[in-house]
Amino acid sequence: MARLSRPAALLLSALICFSCAAADKKKKKLYIGALFPMSGGWPGGQACLPATQMALQLVNKRTDILPDYELELIHYDSMCDPGEATKLLYDLLYTEPIKVVLMPGCSSVSTLVAEAARMWNLIVLSYGSSSPALSNRQRFPTFFRTHPSATLHNPTRVQLFQKWKWTKIATIQQTTEVFTSTLDDLEERTKEAGIDISVRQSFLTDPAVAVKNLKRQDARIIVGLFYETEARKVFCEVYKEKLYGKKYVWFLIGWYADNWFKIKDPSINCTLEQMSEAVEGHVTTEIVMLNPETVRGASKLTSQEFLTQLMSKLGGKNPEETGGFQEAPLAYDAVWALALALNKTVGPLKARGYRLEDFNYNNRDITSEIYRAMNTSSFEGVSGHVVFDAQGSRMAWTLIEQLQGGSYKKIGYYDSTKGNLSWYGNDKWIGQGPPADQTVVIEEFRYLSQRLFVSMSVFAVVGILLGIVCLTFNIYNSRVRYIQNSQPYLNNMTAVGCMMALAAVFPLGIDGLHVHRRHFPVVCQFRLWLIGLGFSLAYGSMFTKIWWVHTVFTKKDEKKEKRKHLDSWKLYATVGVLLSVDVLLLMIWQIVDPLHVTVEKFTREAPKEDLDVLIQPLLEHCSSEKMTTWLGVVYGYKGLLLLLGIFLAYETKSISTEKINDHRAVGMAIYNVAVLCLITAPVTMILSSQQDASFAFASLAIIFSVYITLVVLFIPKKEERVSELRNQLSERHALRTRKPPSTITQNQNHSFPLLSVTLSDPKSLAPPPGYSAPICDTHPAPQSFSNSSSLYQADNKINVNNCHTSRLQMLYK
Repeated sequence: MARLSRPAALLLSALICFSCAAADKKKKKLYIGALFPMSGGWPGGQACLPATQMALQLVNKRTDILPDYELELIHYDSMCDPGEATKLLYDLLYTEPIKVVLMPGCSSVSTLVAEAARMWNLIVLSYGSSSPALSNRQRFPTFFRTHPSATLHNPTRVQLFQKWKWTKIATIQQTTEVFTSTLDDLEERTKEAGIDISVRQSFLTDPAVAVKNLKRQDARIIVGLFYETEARKVFCEVYKEKLYGKKYVWFLIGWYADNWFKIKDPSINCTLEQMSEAVEGHVTTEIVMLNPETVRGASKLTSQEFLTQLMSKLGGKNPEETGGFQEAPLAYDAVWALALALNKTVGPLKARGYRLEDFNYNNRDITSEIYRAMNTSSFEGVSGHVVFDAQGSRMAWTLIEQLQGGSYKKIGYYDSTKGNLSWYGNDKWIGQGPPADQTVVIEEFRYLSQRLFVSMSVFAVVGILLGIVCLTFNIYNSRVRYIQNSQPYLNNMTAVGCMMALAAVFPLGIDGLHVHRRHFPVVCQFRLWLIGLGFSLAYGSMFTKIWWVHTVFTKKDEKKEKRKHLDSWKLYATVGVLLSVDVLLLMIWQIVDPLHVTVEKFTREAPKEDLDVLIQPLLEHCSSEKMTTWLGVVYGYKGLLLLLGIFLAYETKSISTEKINDHRAVGMAIYNVAVLCLITAPVTMILSSQQDASFAFASLAIIFSVYITLVVLFIPKKEERVSELRNQLSERHALRTRKPPSTITQNQNHSFPLLSVTLSDPKSLAPPPGYSAPICDTHPAPQSFSNSSSLYQADNKINVNNCHTSRLQMLYK
């Protein structure tokens, strides 16, 4: 072998020295222990593992990120099984080399790993865990994830509720931990936003009963939390219950397959057309796992370039048949988040005398620095902006889509990190716009028929005018013997009481249509007092007459002489006692338990028009806290008086007395009042919810009672008075025609004035009340005056001590 020349030897020596130097500067390795579910419930590792390897290759080539270190991945297949993951975690922890970070996949495995990692001071970074339970910092203090929590849908949902002005929603969920915790979080967020979850239904396998309950409780805005297979069951029941259309909006999870409702499912008995009809218009929220914008982030790749490289690495596999293809950008960005965080710790660790390669499972200082760096991560990745919240969960954009015409259309994005809603304005509704969150209930007060009110008011006014006429007649003729013997002051009280009772018809018909609600209690008091006092005066005065007649004419024979004397003050005192009892009772009622307005609600009614509203009929009542008790006392007291009045009227129907000459008419009036009151009182209580019928019964009872009472008591007196005046006029006319003209002329200034007084005022010959009638002269009258009156004597002088028998009978008739 030939010897090398000197220059060649020098060159070889330099190459050897360079190789030695390069060997001295070789990168130190940092190991990552990862669990990828290549099979099982969620085989996400099929696409996430290649994405992770792509990221590691780029990171290790970068000279500005961890220039002195190389990241190396040690991974196993967890099969998304916590039991298998337990064994693999033991291998990762107890076999060399030491791992700086653990990267589990699905939620069940991440729960196991994250809970154990705290004992080894290990940071856990997941790329495929969405369970809200993992956001518990007390239970998982070192856990981070680039896959957002399932609760990230909730801020978007709340934002949409507020946008469409919904304050009442309903939920239906499958009873699994992930959906239960998601719904708990939604309930907290809606409560803070002033939104009420009024209906909350759940099911295990069969959603039929839960859907029926939603229908029964008038749910309109419904959030559904269930897996895809259960979604088909739910919407088959939705179709059967007609819980879809322009009145309803469904919110679903967006990670179902786009044709999920078209897939044939033997567990449901709905056709494709029925399913398509039921799901039309529903809204989905989905975590944005691929950046929609064309930006180059930390990896210098756009999202589309990443997908192209990933497809190449998968070797042409169908993405829809590759597990974890949607989550692959999250696994890719998880490696970048870890690399950037570790790179950020180099300087602080060096200042404290540490290096990353010094990490071991007992060194909390290095773990704390890594935790701090991860907690402050913020960069643009292929999945979007990467940032973690206080619970270590990824904050990401949410895609909002709506099913329009059988296909999903993007209608907006929501950035929960900034609270920004990007809205396209292309949302489409079956009706004129977003439906109401509940059936709109329009409160509508029921008012009294104005025609009925006016009709009853006219009768009441006529009755009051009649009462005024009767009262005027009675006062004007109070000194007439026949009127005096009917106790006119009691009749006056009856007339006044009747008018007060008729006046009560007006406040009985006044309701919220005429007065403001705050003034309504005054109307209630007017009703009570007018009816109460009117009854006491009208019925009390008639009751007093019957009571006196029965008391006096049922005495023993030895007390017959007392029948001739009637003390009027006793009658007035009796009426006063009855009136005082009513006044005292009404005052106590008003002070202790005053009347106020209560509103009665009736069954809601649907309008005739095709509107999404219901009418809530309302009716105002005058009431008090113990209304039933007070009515019982009043009705009991008045009822006893009415029954006693009927009894007394029956007992005195055959009695005849001149001291109260109209007691039979009073008895008839008492029958009338008692029967009408005893019928009307219970009927109006039964019909209290029917304002027209109740008012008609009460007002007609008052009107008929008053009319009959006034007619029975006062019309005969008027007829008797008219008859008496006609008799007087007849006598005057007879006297004028029988006297000679000279005599009439001669005595025109003497006899006629006195005769005129006598004829026009027969009371001038009547004895005072309580005195016996004058003794009549038995001197026979001249033949020429046999058909006339004995008040005239032969000398044409009037002798007041001489009375004709027929004249006396007329005065005392």
